[in-house]
Amino acid sequence: MKSTSIALLAAALSLSAATAFADPTCTTEPKSAWQDQEVFKQSLLDQGYKIKKFKETDTGCYEIYGWNSQGQKVEIYFNPVNGEAVKTEID
Repeated sequence: MKSTSIALLAAALSLSAATAFADPTCTTEPKSAWQDQEVFKQSLLDQGYKIKKFKETDTGCYEIYGWNSQGQKVEIYFNPVNGEAVKTEID
């Protein structure tokens, strides 16, 4: 009985850890509705962002690593349909 409880606890902890670090879901719209990546990146550059890395996530986001117009290091998840920032982390 004790080993079953430990196994269940370990499983619960691993699931909660995976959830805590999961990318947000930005959209479920088909890719045909998404903004073009190059056009979207250019709009961010025009707003003063410096992009170190730009990627498409498995959860329907455009994600950037770089710096905002104030020079702060950022990681931002964007909805690729409407361009809205869904999650922003600033260092």
